[in-house]
Parts: sequence; structure tokens; C-alpha cells
Amino acid sequence: MGARKTPTAANPHPARAQAASAGSDEPQRIAKLLARAGVASRREIERMIEEGRVSLNGTVLTTPATLLANLQGVTVDGKFIDAPEPTRLFLFHKPAGFLTTERDPKGRKTIYDRLPAGLPRVMPIGRLDMNTEGLLLLTTDGEFKRQMELPSTGVERSYRARAHGTVSQAQLEDLAMGVEIEGVRYGRIDANLERRTGTNQWIEMTLTEGKNREVRRVLEYLGVEVNRLIRTRYGVFELTDLPVGEVFEVRQHDLAQFRKTLKK
Repeated sequence: MGARKTPTAANPHPARAQAASAGSDEPQRIAKLLARAGVASRREIERMIEEGRVSLNGTVLTTPATLLANLQGVTVDGKFIDAPEPTRLFLFHKPAGFLTTERDPKGRKTIYDRLPAGLPRVMPIGRLDMNTEGLLLLTTDGEFKRQMELPSTGVERSYRARAHGTVSQAQLEDLAMGVEIEGVRYGRIDANLERRTGTNQWIEMTLTEGKNREVRRVLEYLGVEVNRLIRTRYGVFELTDLPVGEVFEVRQHDLAQFRKTLKK
């Protein structure tokens, strides 16, 4: 066997984030500052503010539009918030059978039941369905999470789908024009037949929107049923041979280089 490849851009390997200088003191919305500090996603923070859980110097804040230069004096649930640390990004090979959420009211297993011990508080970038496996990015920075998830940022996601039934290459190529299914418009999808195994076909698909269950819905629209779905790439970060259930951290240098390529 050859040397094991490390799964991410420019062959980054696990490494602890290096210290970084503090950010600018230009006033920003408090929801953005708290997301940057890894408290939660911006949307979740806005909900916390509505619930009266965020205070400044003892006064409960009522709007996420509050502008602050830093988080000095800010508390969430009565606890002071530390200044944000450098953004960290992890690659996780999500197994099938786990929800991409922190907790589930029905008691089903989530990715947090499978993540290894010792990680900082991380948030998933986007979601993978319970039965979808493969590459899931995790970050400590809620603002970075939001940027990566926005369709306008244009970050590509690639998948390999095993589907029961028959679809032609011509049908897949038509997806490059986008498609509307039950009133939902899906943008450009680059799709190619990979190979056939028995009554199944393997199909490679690359898209930028990542709408809910997009790959499954589009292929069902074409008349085939997905019975296995693996995400292999998100942006420049690739799954390669990262073992199921394992996590690797992207080097700070590679993360910084990638962030320079993102659309604003």
C-alpha cells in the first residue's frame, strides 16, 4: 500500500491552530461578533437575543442590530464571552445514521455522539441528511459557517450517488441548465455517469446551492432512487481516504489561503 493521503486542500494535515492577532475594533453587529466567537450561528444568536439571554454590562439586549467594537461586558446566559480565537476548520467523515444537529427531540443519534473527544465547540457547515455520509466540515466560527453556506458565495459541493434504475448521460447533462421540481428551482448541476453495478448506477454530481435533499430530489425527478449518497468534496477540501468517524484539522495557512478565494 502507498502512503496515506491527508484529506484536504494542498494536502494539509492535522495541526493545532496558531495564535493570530486580534481583529479590528470597527463596530459590528453583536450577532456577528458572537458568531465569530463561536457562541453559535448568527441565526441562533438572534434567537438567543429574542429570548433575552444576551446582556451588555448587565442590561438585556433586545436587538441583534446592536453595534459593538468588541465583546467586553457581553454575557450569554450570565457567562462572559471571551474574545474570538483564530478560526479553526475540521474535516469529519460522517457515517450514515447520524443527524447533523446538536440534539434531537426524538433521541436519535447525532454527529456529536460520534465526534472524538477533545475537539473545541464546533458547528457543522451545512448539513448532511441522516442517511448521507461523507465529508462534513466543522468550524469554531459561526460567521465563517454562514459565509460558507450562502449560495452567493459559490462554494462547490461534490457527491457520489448510487441510484437504482436507469438514467442517461444526456439527461444528466440537461441539469447544467438547472431544473424546477414542484415549484423549487435548482441551479446548475454538473453530473456524469460513473459506472453501473448490477441494477444500480453510480453518478457524480457537483453543485453550489446545496438545497435540502437536492441530490436525492433531482435524481428521483429523473426516475432513479438513491440508495447511497456520499459527499466527497466541499470547496477545495476533499474526503479522499479519511476513515469513517475520524476528524482532521485544516492547517491555518491552508484555511487562510482558501478564505481569500471566497466571494464576498
